Order: sequence, then C-alpha cells, then structure tokens
Amino acid sequence: MPSDASPLVVSAAVATDKRARQKANRAAAKEAAEAAERKADRNQRIIFFVALAAVVLVGAYLISLSGGDDDEAAAPSEPTSTTVVETSTTTAAEAEAAPDAPPVLAPPEAGGAITGVTPCPAAEGETERITAFESAPPMCIDPTTTYTAVVSTTAGEFTIALDAEQAPNTVNNFVVLARYRYYEGVPFHRIIPGFVVQGGDAIGDGAGAGLGRGGPGYRFGDELPEAGQYDLGSVAMANSGPDSNGSQFFIITGDDGAQLQPAYSLFGTVTAGYDDVVKGIEAVGSSDGTPMEAVIIESVTITES
Repeated sequence: MPSDASPLVVSAAVATDKRARQKANRAAAKEAAEAAERKADRNQRIIFFVALAAVVLVGAYLISLSGGDDDEAAAPSEPTSTTVVETSTTTAAEAEAAPDAPPVLAPPEAGGAITGVTPCPAAEGETERITAFESAPPMCIDPTTTYTAVVSTTAGEFTIALDAEQAPNTVNNFVVLARYRYYEGVPFHRIIPGFVVQGGDAIGDGAGAGLGRGGPGYRFGDELPEAGQYDLGSVAMANSGPDSNGSQFFIITGDDGAQLQPAYSLFGTVTAGYDDVVKGIEAVGSSDGTPMEAVIIESVTITES
C-alpha cells in the first residue's frame, strides 16, 4: 500500500539526516575543543617564555646593580667590569625626595691651590690645606724608607703600611697629598660589602652631582701588581682607565675585591684596625655602593722609619 509505504520512506530520510547533523555537530564540537586546547597550549607557552625573559632581564639588571656598569673595578661576578673610582652618590634633591634616603655626601670645603711645580711638603705636614694642584708632585719620599699612614675617621682609626718599594710613585703621591691635608673631611663615598671601601675625592665633580669623579687636578701613571697580589686589607688606587690615578683609593674588604684583575696600583696594606674599623665602615655600605651612614676621614698622619 503506497499510502502506507510513503510515510515510512520519508521518516527514514529524516532520521538519517538527523543522525548526520548530530554527527557533524559532534565533529564540529570536537574540532572546536581541540582548537581551543591548542590555543590554550600556545598561550601557556607564550606566557612561559615571556616570564622566562622577564626573569633573565631582572637577573641581568640585578647583576648590573652589583657592579656591572663598565667602570672597571666593582662587579663581584666580573671584577674587571666596574670601576672603583668613577662613581657618583645621591644628590641633595634625590635625598629629600626619599623619606629613608641615605645621607648626602658632599666634599668638604675647598682648600688652597698650588700652581706650577708642587713643592714637597714638610715631613710633619703643612699648616694650610691644599686641594688643587696644577701638576703631579716630584719625588718627595725616600723609596728605601718605611712609610706608615694612620687614618683617623669618624668610625675609628686604622693603619696602612705603605709599600714604597713596589709602588714608589703611588706612595709618594699619597704621602704628599696626606701631608698637604688633602684627605681631611673627605667621606668614603662608595662602600660595597664584600668588595671595597672607597674614598679620597676631596672636590667632587664640581657640578653638585656628588662625589666619585673628582681628583687633585692631575693624573699619574700606574704601578701595577702581579695577578693574585690583592688580598683582604690591600689598599690600591682607583682609576678610570690606564694611567689615570689621582687621589682616590680603595681598601679591599671581601673576596670579590681580592679577585680583581691587576689593573689598580697596589701601594699598601691595612695592618691595624681592619677587623673593627675597616669592617665597621664596610657594614654601612650597600649593594650599589651608597653608604647608609657617612664615614669621614678626619686626618691622615704619615710616619717614617
């Protein structure tokens, strides 16, 4: 009976189409889910690599803070990548803006000036303080004599045995400046725990940007040690490159300093007051070298024997 058969045929076709659509819908849903999963995986990978890059950049930045500023003597990770000399400290404006800012370190009041040839100072020291020189001093010491410097600071007193045999010109320069009272009132402007304590800038940069770039007005040549001669308590000249010594010096207070390449004139060793005074000065430093407390050189007294 066609009338009975016809509806049956139509019903089968509808059922088949419905199953096909359901199958297609399931396939589409599965494909969409797989696509979403692939997208989520891609996003997770992107987030991972962005986070990794951020960690690397932050790590590099922190290393640079510890001394990777291409100034030749202060990075614990690479002792020859930073300078123990050409640095500046916090300005007055920056300190006022920060509620817990470290003290503003400034050079003392300027002393007198010597033009032309620098006369050798008196052995007992000069009365007038001199902070500006037109030329490096002549040889004023006897390199065969033993010289000692007693450095009195607001944190206590320490003694340096000067090595005139290894570094006669450097010792001569230090003795002359000390006897002209150049170092009186000068702060230790850069202190990095585990590395160095640095000072000796009596004039600053002259532009109000703090200490670390000043000197006596002249430069003199290097007297470099052999590799491995730096040790805890070693005293050496800071510099901004070969043969650029002036007045700034540093004391090695940690293994990172002892590992410096021999690019700094080594001219003495702290023989008294290292553990209590020098390490006490080191304790007020910071990772970027900015002292948290001011430590001032009151006097440097030279004796000879």
